[in-house]
This record gives sequence, C-alpha cells and structure tokens, in this order.
Amino acid sequence: MTETYKLYIDGKWVAAADQEYFPAINPYSGETWAMVPQASDSQVAEAIDSARAAFETSWRKTSGWHRAQLLMRLADLLEADADRMSVLETTDNGKVIRETRSQMHFAARAYRFFAGYADKIWGKSIPLDDRDILDYTRREPAGVVVAVTAWNSPMHLLSNKLAPAIAAGNCIVIKPSEHASCTTLEFAKLVEAAGFPPGVVNVVTGDARVGKALLSSGRVDCVSFTGSPAVGREISAAAGRRLIPVTMELGGKSPNIIFEDADIRKATIGALAGIFGGTGQSCIAGSRLFVQRPVYQQVAETLVARARSIKLGNPLDPATEMGTAANKAQFDRILSCISGAVDAGANLLTGGKAATGEGLDNGFFIEPTIFGDVRNDMQVAQEEIFGPVLSILPFDTEEEVVALGNDTDFGLAAGIWTTNLSRAMRVSREIRAGMVWVNTYRAAAVQAPFGGIKDSGSGRERGEEALDPYTVTKNVMVSFSDEERDPFAMKL
Repeated sequence: MTETYKLYIDGKWVAAADQEYFPAINPYSGETWAMVPQASDSQVAEAIDSARAAFETSWRKTSGWHRAQLLMRLADLLEADADRMSVLETTDNGKVIRETRSQMHFAARAYRFFAGYADKIWGKSIPLDDRDILDYTRREPAGVVVAVTAWNSPMHLLSNKLAPAIAAGNCIVIKPSEHASCTTLEFAKLVEAAGFPPGVVNVVTGDARVGKALLSSGRVDCVSFTGSPAVGREISAAAGRRLIPVTMELGGKSPNIIFEDADIRKATIGALAGIFGGTGQSCIAGSRLFVQRPVYQQVAETLVARARSIKLGNPLDPATEMGTAANKAQFDRILSCISGAVDAGANLLTGGKAATGEGLDNGFFIEPTIFGDVRNDMQVAQEEIFGPVLSILPFDTEEEVVALGNDTDFGLAAGIWTTNLSRAMRVSREIRAGMVWVNTYRAAAVQAPFGGIKDSGSGRERGEEALDPYTVTKNVMVSFSDEERDPFAMKL
C-alpha cells in the first residue's frame, strides 16, 4: 500500500496544494512506495509565518530547562522507534539497515547532548576601564531557522541542525531533499508526540521551488544547508542578498593517507570503510587513497580482493554490506564519472559498471570500483563522485603527500595511518581539512565539531561550536555612576 504524506505546518498536517505530489521510489526495488507533497509558495509562507509567530509570542521566552525536557522526550521517542525509522530510511535511500539503524541512535544521542546545553547558554561579565559601568553579554536565539538536508542521511543530518537550533531557543522550518523526504515527515510525528508547541518545528517538502521560496521570503534569520557545493553557492548567494548567516556542510574529496609504517591490516579496513561505507555516498568519503610506494602494491591488492567480496543485496538484510545508489540520477552520474575516468586513462583495477545478478537487477547497484596509479590532476581524483569509486595514488615522501592532499578545491576530512606519533602530529597539522582522523576513518561523535573549509563549506555542526550559528550576542552596559558626563564626547 502506498503511503500518502502531508506537510507539517503550525502543528497541523496539511495536504499538498492543488494535490501536487511526487513519488518516493525505492532504489532497491524500483517501486513507488510513497507519495510526497509538493509545498506551494503559499504553504512555505505559512510555515515561515507559523515559526515566526511561535518564536515571537512564546517560544523565545521558554526556559532552557523546558526546551531540554522536550528534546530529551524527542530523543526517547526516536530511540524507541529506531527500528521502524531505519527501515523507512533504508527504503527511501537504499542505505544498508545496519547503518541507518545506528544513525537513528546517533541522532537520539545528539538530541540528548544538546538538551544538556539548553539551560547553559550564558553570556559573560566583561570588566571595562570604567569601573562604574557593568558590562555583560547575552546569547539570544537567532529567530527563525531554515534547515535544508541531503538525501544520503536525512535523520543524522537533521539532528546536526535541529538539536542545537532548538536548544538555543529558535523555531525552525525544515526542507528535506526531494529524493528522501519520508523519514523527516515521519519524524515530525515524533515532534508532535513529544509535545513541541505548534510552529516551533515545521516540515515543507518538495523540489527546488520550495528552497527558493524559503530563501526569498526575507523573513528567516539564518540558514543551515547540507548538500552539493553547486547548490550551496546558490543558497549562500540568496542568503547574502538578505544578509543572513549561513552554515554550509558541503562536499569533499578527502585524502586518506597510508604511510609505510602503518598497521596495514587496520589501514586497509579503514580505507574500505572510508569509500565503500554508505555506498560512497558520503561527504567525508576517503575517495583519494594515498599509499606510500613500499606498501602500495600490498594495499592495492588487498583492497581489490576485499572489494570483490563485498556483499551487495537487499539493504534491509543485515548481512548486506553495500546498498544502492540513492536514486536514478545519482546512479547515472556515478556511472558517467567512472566511464570518464576510463576514457581519461585511469587504470581500472576492479568494478567499473552496474552490478547485476540475483536480487540486484531492479536496483541502482554499482560495483565497488577501484582505480590504481591515479594522478592527482585527473578528474577522477578532483571531482566529488559521491559513489563507491576509489582512486589510489602512490607517493614517496611526507612533504609530497601533504602537498598532494591539499591540492584540491575541498577541505572537509582527511585520514592518516602511521605508527609514528611525530609524523601523525605533523601531517594532521599541515593537512587543510576541518576533520582529521589518525588511525581510524569515518568515525563520528556528537561532542566533536564537524565541518569544512574551501568548497567543503563553512561553520561547524555538532559539538559546542554548533550552537554559535543559532545564537546572537547582545552586549549590555549598565552605568551606576552619579557623575554628570559631557554630552558631546564619547564616554570611554
């Protein structure tokens, strides 16, 4: 039976205007399993109005303790519903159930983490030269937040935005990707059950028209976006015209570096996780694997053998290791990038085409693909493919690999594999990336700040720093002097 969803605006479930819906297609079976509403411009305006009214009339005045209680309740509900939600997300985007389930629990952890901050967002008392003036700061909520999430990890990405925004006292309008909207709409049911007042959290779904309507309204106070650099530039430009701040978590072409002294067994497992976990549809994918020449052949052969044994299949089967591309457009794009790399002379070691076989023929499956002896100036080493495609690049010296690792438009993540502590410290300092892993890869923690530089974005999600985009600092000066002042000179 096909589910027909509704928008969530001002605490109410609202049908699509003019009955305009679009299909949610299961990337494993190719079947339409749900219909998702296309919000109209007027419905987007209603969502913003609802958030604004809730913020101005009551929500901004709620205590941090009250917000913390609601976030904790939301975490409990999500955790209790994690199995069902993970099935829905896997059905929507083809990611294996073993990962979507863990991401539900990670999201619940994020709501609890920021619940702990909700009543601890305080300012400072600042000593001035004039001892008769008390100066202090307040950290106040920004107001109405627009959160735009990507299709690869909807619930995980949403928690990065919603948890700190709500903890800081903001109201929010969420726009999930049109390629994976269903779990966000299901999540709104949990928001409702947790007891959030109407208007505090709103969900509007649809294509780029919805995003444009949100950003052109002139009635939102900040934006948080996860997605491609190309769309990020458009959103940043639109926000810039309105002079509102933007947090951008964009793409990556991350260097994963294996030195000859590394624990090769652990390093190859880390390289495997870095690119084939999540079918490579991850902004932190370690898609450029740099291997020092003395161990290059060993690492390449090990990875090729393991890649050929990766179990593809039904993403809902816990035994499946790699699922599908999330949608047809992405499937076609990945295959096109692979074909382009072959045409450019990259050495294809394994994979390189759509995967077929029992249980695979109806889905958007792509063989785990590895290119060897890649040059860093090749397009396959510079363009974010966002799929299960690994480029292995040889190097000789530490200085060389740092230069090669930094020779990219991106700067989101990096990995370093070495048993030499001094080298680990040097290279992690010199690599230009927002996140560096040493002797691990693709690890995450709600306490640790995450974000990139260059084309990988700006601002930070998770960790204490995640609160910054959702608060504004107000300075207050209180004079308690009885002396008269010169009205025509600045008081210093």
